[in-house]
Amino acid sequence: MTTDVRTRGGGPATRRSASRRSHGEAPFRFAATGAGILLLVIMAAIAVFLISEAVPALRANKGSFFTDLTWEPNGSQVFGIAALAFGTVLSSAIALVIATPVAMGVALFISHYAPRRMAGPLGYLVDLLAAVPSVVYGLWGVTFLVPLLKKPSEWLNAHFGWFPLFAGEGAIGGKTMLAGGVVLAIMILPIIAAISREVFLQTPRMNEEAALALGATRWEMIRMAVLPFGRPGVVSAAMLGLGRAMGETIAVALIFPATFDISFEILTPHGNSIAANIANGFGEATPIGRGALIASGLVLFVITLLVNMGARMIINRRKEYARSGA
Repeated sequence: MTTDVRTRGGGPATRRSASRRSHGEAPFRFAATGAGILLLVIMAAIAVFLISEAVPALRANKGSFFTDLTWEPNGSQVFGIAALAFGTVLSSAIALVIATPVAMGVALFISHYAPRRMAGPLGYLVDLLAAVPSVVYGLWGVTFLVPLLKKPSEWLNAHFGWFPLFAGEGAIGGKTMLAGGVVLAIMILPIIAAISREVFLQTPRMNEEAALALGATRWEMIRMAVLPFGRPGVVSAAMLGLGRAMGETIAVALIFPATFDISFEILTPHGNSIAANIANGFGEATPIGRGALIASGLVLFVITLLVNMGARMIINRRKEYARSGA
């Protein structure tokens, strides 16, 4: 009688299988580690480039870079980032407030409400919208959305003008911060919806069935099982969309009237952003002007890093809360 050594623990076949796994694991670990190190090196190289190019312009600045509202690096060499940073943050915040609820609704409809025959094509359509070039959104916003928002802007000003966002004594409508925010919201909505949809689909089926077995309606099941499970993913999706909104260039450059002021009146023609200002001014900039634009890019780089770090803190805190069983 013979014994099959391949079925015994520690036999030749088992040792050969473990050896193959060990040989395959080392290259993969090396590649993954190298990719992580390469990413850090690229980010460090970008930071070093921005700082080295911005320092000469900052030294030549005759004003305060962080507080001045003027942007004249090619002439009087007085320039400040305050108005541009304010416009970038405000327009991105408007886009995030508009896009996130709609994107969550779209994601929940595709994942839990739509019939399977409809959910597939609708998901493909959302993914396709995420791939539309930004210049197309910008042209659509200028030619279609800006005229369309004129009457709603006048209505908001007439009925809610007491609120600072909808106040304003100048012309209502046109190329405004609201129009730019709406275009940015439409641009980032497919990204947030696509990621949120995949997160909601990963909800454990056992949790959903348990909620339904206890007599919960479909919405109650979503509120108790799906949304708590997908909250970290939704936050990540929203922060990814916010990053794109902050760095968007062509669309906002076509819509914003390129003014340098700080105002919460989103219905009057004013507004600008760091990325749009770089696109509009880089071609005709002097050496000091190019350095000033690169310095503004450095500020945008720092703002984006801070936003992502904040999102990561929120996600980690949520994971710790879930592990604690609270």
